[in-house]
Amino acid sequence: MTPIADRKAQLLTRLHDLQTRLAQIETELDSHHNPDWDDLATEREADEVLEGMGLSGQQEIRQIEAALQRIDSGDYGYCTRCGAEIGEDRLNLLPQTPFCRSCAR
Repeated sequence: MTPIADRKAQLLTRLHDLQTRLAQIETELDSHHNPDWDDLATEREADEVLEGMGLSGQQEIRQIEAALQRIDSGDYGYCTRCGAEIGEDRLNLLPQTPFCRSCAR
């Protein structure tokens, strides 16, 4: 079984990576002011992709922050829905998950 401290370090590293990536996305989105209509249209399409990535990143950040709170409260590794222990294989794959395999379906 992976110690909670290792899991917390893993989550904190991922949180930092996501925050850095979101800051880069924000900078990229703010930098588009091309006067050429064709280039601007292409940039707008790319912006939609970046915005989608940003929203996905924000959701993952919220999940990681919630997992860190569960670690601090001693509830990490237990399903927030049914209370069952979350399998180690599932936590290895999705360390921020609040649900056991059964409740995630």
